[in-house]
Amino acid sequence: MTSLIPDEGAIVTPGDMTSLIPDEGAVVTPGDMTSLIPDEGAVVTPGDMTSLIPEGDMTSLIPDEGAVVTPGDMTSLIPNEGTNETPSLVPSNSLSTATVCVGDDGQTLAKTEEMINGLIKKRPHLSRFERLSKNRSAACLTVPDQTPMERFNKRHLSVTQLCEQSWCEIKVIYGFLQPHVKRREMKKSAVITGSSIHLARELEANPDAVTFVVQTREDREALKLMKLTQMVSGLKAGQLVREFPVFGVLEGVFFLGVVDELYHNESGELVLKELKTRSHNSLPHPAQSKGHFLQVGLYKLLFDSMVQGSMTRLNLLQYLKLQPHQAFGSELQIYAQKLGLPAVTFGELVDHFLNVLNFCNLQAVNKLTLEYIHQRSGSLVGSIEVEFNEAQLRAELRGYLAFWRGQREPQGVDVENIEEAWKCSMCPYEESCDWRTSKLQEVIVDGNKKTRFDGFKSGSSNSKCYQLEVPQLEVGQD
Repeated sequence: MTSLIPDEGAIVTPGDMTSLIPDEGAVVTPGDMTSLIPDEGAVVTPGDMTSLIPEGDMTSLIPDEGAVVTPGDMTSLIPNEGTNETPSLVPSNSLSTATVCVGDDGQTLAKTEEMINGLIKKRPHLSRFERLSKNRSAACLTVPDQTPMERFNKRHLSVTQLCEQSWCEIKVIYGFLQPHVKRREMKKSAVITGSSIHLARELEANPDAVTFVVQTREDREALKLMKLTQMVSGLKAGQLVREFPVFGVLEGVFFLGVVDELYHNESGELVLKELKTRSHNSLPHPAQSKGHFLQVGLYKLLFDSMVQGSMTRLNLLQYLKLQPHQAFGSELQIYAQKLGLPAVTFGELVDHFLNVLNFCNLQAVNKLTLEYIHQRSGSLVGSIEVEFNEAQLRAELRGYLAFWRGQREPQGVDVENIEEAWKCSMCPYEESCDWRTSKLQEVIVDGNKKTRFDGFKSGSSNSKCYQLEVPQLEVGQD
């Protein structure tokens, strides 16, 4: 039988092979073609024919029972309805990502990757897919030769992302891989209530706030700079300001953030306060407050660098990929004139804003405070004054950035540590987390640690996941 797989290096055109589709109007009888279905009772042996079943470690073309198979970006072997095309054995050049679906049979991602790599080595003519195979799995926590910044197309980071990273780096990755889950989490009542409290506080400090429909990214960022220009003047005059945007370069990475509150106390010290809402009338667990301490510390670094003249025009335009010659929309131009700003393009506004910063003579932040408010009653749960140690904070920051730069593997929750393991019970990715599953399997192997588990539950007929005993902690939602 003639092999359906072309020789290595051969170029296959429709004229080089007999079409598998009979000519229009032709009558096909069993005698005209060899049936691919053996006669009843016949014994089929490999013989000299080329097997259509993959050999070795090649991934089966038949999915395992229970596995979910999606078409992805693969070129179909079935021609479109109503066309005269013959099935193509060469995938489309528009293929961007080859997706591998891992079933619930316990097969690890690493094993799947190994199988596909073996296929590429055994079939040299498939080497063109080697680059695509590096990003073939939607469940892959890391991708070879790609940093997380490159993989997730991040030109800059937010302070909030680093706070989430201090909680669990694996959760940060799943937030990018499964954005629908993250969006669902953001719609929870506790999150919405917290956002409403923040908005109400902002309107208290700025009741004359206006809204605009922006047309470009430059308009959106220009509106922030106009707001900042007013806030800097207000802060210099001794006013309290809320929702103060901060940005700048820390350890070679551009960061963005929004400070909840800035004001001068009776002693003349500049206080940076961060508001946190609690669903429980209690202060947070140390694992939660760790991210809060990191947040206010980074805000101080960014604010201090801004008022000390570290921000440059090039940094703003280069990292945010903004066009300096982009003119404002008509509504924004009118608003800029109302504020007395001598600017009609984004670049002109940046120059004016930097001049304001350089000559504002604002002092650095003196105190960092965390304020916790009970969501239901609105009462004060408590306040914490955060000690600032720049050397320690920068060392911690470099450790987090090592992940984003691809200098180390991501780290998840330590499931053996009773002070950490309870985090998983609050995570929306708990059931699908490869990190947690692999770490629990490692613990189970050690017989001395089996007593840490109170049993197991079946997630499906082909998979098992184990549940740790978690401490009775009162954990609130921020």
